[in-house]
Amino acid sequence: MIKNLVEELRWRGMLHDTMPGTEEHLNEKMRSAYVGFDPTADSLHIGNLVPIMLLAHLQRSGHTPVALVGGATGMIGDPSGKSSERNLLDEETLRHNQECVKNQLSQFLDFKSGKENDAVLVNNYDWMKEISFLEFIRDVGKHITVNYMMAKDSVKNRISGEGTEGMSFTEFTYQLVQGYDFYHLFDTMECTLQMGGSDQWGNITTGTELVRRKGGGKAYAITCPLITKSDGSKFGKSEGGNIWLDAKRTSPYKFYQYWLNTSDEDAEKYIKIFTFLDKAEIDSIIEDHKEAPHLRVLQKSLAKEVTTTVHSKEEYENAVAASEVLFGKSTADDFRKLNEATFLDIFEGVPQAEVAMSDIDAGLDMIAALSAKTGFLNSNGEARRALKENSVSVNKAKVKEDYTITTSDLINGKYVILNKGKKNTYIIQAK
Repeated sequence: MIKNLVEELRWRGMLHDTMPGTEEHLNEKMRSAYVGFDPTADSLHIGNLVPIMLLAHLQRSGHTPVALVGGATGMIGDPSGKSSERNLLDEETLRHNQECVKNQLSQFLDFKSGKENDAVLVNNYDWMKEISFLEFIRDVGKHITVNYMMAKDSVKNRISGEGTEGMSFTEFTYQLVQGYDFYHLFDTMECTLQMGGSDQWGNITTGTELVRRKGGGKAYAITCPLITKSDGSKFGKSEGGNIWLDAKRTSPYKFYQYWLNTSDEDAEKYIKIFTFLDKAEIDSIIEDHKEAPHLRVLQKSLAKEVTTTVHSKEEYENAVAASEVLFGKSTADDFRKLNEATFLDIFEGVPQAEVAMSDIDAGLDMIAALSAKTGFLNSNGEARRALKENSVSVNKAKVKEDYTITTSDLINGKYVILNKGKKNTYIIQAK
């Protein structure tokens, strides 16, 4: 059954521009539509989530999603929104990146359910590598005028921008190559719609023009708004750089924290864009949040949905447990449930000291643990005072001077958490 995709995108705030007739075209019957992904890294990041969600909603509306990995265009570089040319990659690297991207897309798209609208992954290098330069300028280039190409914002901005080195012929031809992708998919797969960010409108419409002039057909376009943050900072970035979908690049804990720490204004917008919750569920969550903003129901719901979809329910629960650790509500058992990567993420930047495993095996007394063996406190006297004041904890449990740290205290077989008061945390690492 076909559902109204444009209507779905509209209430979610995911519709920037549509070509006239697109909604009617999609409502008639099952269609194929594509989105292009840049394969210059072996992981997508959360900036790619909007186009991924476009394809996911397309499939859920009864249409066929085509994910195009730009192996050929990745060798050129899209000038849209950029002030300089990108580094070019070899074919082996691009193929590896393509496989990684497909694995991440499969969290959102169904590639093998056996249904008529299973998702398809294609790489434009597979058809572009067969075309010679002379063939391309004869069969494709003649259909699009230089005047048409020069009128695109992505070209004008690069040529007229201050401090720019101009634009290479390679980059100038990018819109022709992307336009040919649309024509090729139209010709071979009856793909009639391309979707992407609003900065892609110029490239997409070059494709619809090529479909019209070379293929004698009609093609359509949908773009979504570029995501911004209410405070003006860039969406998808943290102090450490991009927030990646690959757990090796950005841990599920840090991923979860990114969404959990969004502002009320942003969370209300993001929960519509980045989750599959329906309108009634979202409206209810927003209402609950407004009644008690301090509980951060909105942020918690957003972080849960996105982390579960990108990683897994288990990784989401692990991230929640890790978050509880920071707020002092957890026990040594909670720490032991954390994997080492998450444990290290939580205590990133916390002072650490190495202690020989043989000292732990023999039993490490608290004075030595706080001072002589680690230097956490300046002297044995300071260590004794802290213990007498009942301000010292081992793995969040208060201890006295007679406590001995043993192997049973080790988290992940190697770590012990010491606290002096609420604000001073130290980590012992047994080696």
